[in-house]
Amino acid sequence: MRIVLLGAGNVASHLGPALQHAGHELVQVYSRSEESASELAVRLQVPFTVHTEDLVSDADIYLFSVRDAVLESLIREVAAGRDDALFVHTAGSISVDVFRNLGLAHGGVFYPMQTFSKKRPVDFAQIPVFVEALEESDCQLLEELARSVSRRVYRLTSEKRRYLHLSAVFACNFANHCYALAAEMVERSGLPFDVLLPLIDETAAKVHTLEPRAAQTGPAVRYDENVLERQKKLLADRPDMQDVYDRMSRSIHALATKTPHKK
Repeated sequence: MRIVLLGAGNVASHLGPALQHAGHELVQVYSRSEESASELAVRLQVPFTVHTEDLVSDADIYLFSVRDAVLESLIREVAAGRDDALFVHTAGSISVDVFRNLGLAHGGVFYPMQTFSKKRPVDFAQIPVFVEALEESDCQLLEELARSVSRRVYRLTSEKRRYLHLSAVFACNFANHCYALAAEMVERSGLPFDVLLPLIDETAAKVHTLEPRAAQTGPAVRYDENVLERQKKLLADRPDMQDVYDRMSRSIHALATKTPHKK
């Protein structure tokens, strides 16, 4: 399949090479940033452009990996005059209806659920990819495309994908923010952040074999008020972190004491 990549950020920088390695023909890269477009185009050895009017007109798929805020306007701009192409976005929380609302017959979603950073390699074969399309034939095509780069491919509706994306925010973005806050705290002991890495690694490893609620430890589980209050006092100069600590501790305890849902 002939594919144009629209966007040259974290997602596109991993998805583009994965598709190319799987044998798909990447014909062009577009980005508003010439630096980003050029960097990815050099890696893929394909032309790039920063102008939508210079996009090739005969691609099979136009694959959008751009910020949610500009997605709809960019689709509208690119789709004009390309009625036979399939337009696909990679966003976690944008409905497939964005294409229907623009009057397009062929639109779909290709959502790889992973945290991507340009300079850190990932094994794309292990990344779950969730697909959806307006038409059944297009959904089958996207499943085929996804299976060419990943061993974990699922169909998922836009409504359910919203909750999946929200769960990813908690599991990844919020967890990483906690690492950043922990880094501030450990610095007060004059120690490097890497002393926490064995703890972080074991915490992540446990949920491969235990349910997250069963893996939870610490003073908040039993709501040890003496420990909790002492630690909150250490955050007296950071009321924002103190608030996070208090809310998180109460949430941990509430979940720990909640009656398990019977299946």
